Amino acid sequence: MHIDPLVWLISLGVAGAILVVDVAVVGRRPHVPSTAECVRYLALYVGLAVLFGLGVWATSGGQYAGEFFAGWLTEYSLSVDNLFVFLLIMGRFAVPRAYQQTALLVGIILALVFRGIFIGLGAAAISAFSWVFYLFGAFLVWTAWKVSREGESDDDEFHPPLLLRLVQRTFPATNEYHGVRLTVVQGGKRLITPMLIVLVALGATDLLFAFDSIPAIFGLTSEPYLVLMANLFALMGLRQLYFLLGDLLKKLVYLNIGLGVLLGFIGVKLLLHALHENEVPFVNGGEPVAWAPEIPIWASLLVIVLTLGVTAWASIAKTRRDERAAIAAGADAPQG
Repeated sequence: MHIDPLVWLISLGVAGAILVVDVAVVGRRPHVPSTAECVRYLALYVGLAVLFGLGVWATSGGQYAGEFFAGWLTEYSLSVDNLFVFLLIMGRFAVPRAYQQTALLVGIILALVFRGIFIGLGAAAISAFSWVFYLFGAFLVWTAWKVSREGESDDDEFHPPLLLRLVQRTFPATNEYHGVRLTVVQGGKRLITPMLIVLVALGATDLLFAFDSIPAIFGLTSEPYLVLMANLFALMGLRQLYFLLGDLLKKLVYLNIGLGVLLGFIGVKLLLHALHENEVPFVNGGEPVAWAPEIPIWASLLVIVLTLGVTAWASIAKTRRDERAAIAAGADAPQG
């Protein structure tokens, strides 16, 4: 897939313009967005992603369009998991809802930066070393096993990463928020505010999630342009989705299992691709492994859609069963 440099510039320019508008809206008036506002923006971003995918189909064919849609859906599902952690961070640090928009926006910008860096590194590694697919595949299978072991997503405790713990130990901080300011002067001393600590927590979380998301999408497409655009569209609208879903995210109790299945499938796909294109001397004498199949993109897209659909359906069904059981238990309890 050949992408003209002008197309790269236009794509990045449009994405940057959307981000600038988002920053201007939040910066002008920090507020809790209404449901109507969230729905409008979310519909716009999802519509733009679908139109982009259709544009890829019209200009480059169904193969690349399928790769984009598969990558976008995978990154979106991983971003929802990221959003769940954001929800825990906001609760852990008691961020006022009026300031959560600003924190989320900065978190999304940091996610874009980290993913952009990893996309560049991943593309360079793939072009230079064919065996890197073995590493990506093994890493995703290990990640899938680790994520699936967590089972249901019912852990409401935020586990601070090392970087955040170092910041909290090193720098004196105020106990209260001062708007969206990151530092204040009190008693002649410069102190950091809880908002800065929240942004560090979001940034550290983004960095950890980038390790999972980038190898996953390179398992679906090796085109850096599609990888970048899938990530951009997956991160657009996350701020609105956060306020639209809110505590409903906690009802996705099987999210970890679904993501584990998804990452495991992509990891196996990567390993099979590495065997199919094998050039490693100590594997089959450096020759491609004939029995290793190439999983077509339509099959990958089908697995992704079915996995996400079953995960959502099973989570909702279990939540409803638990709610009915709780109501029944309350009705059967003796009245005192």
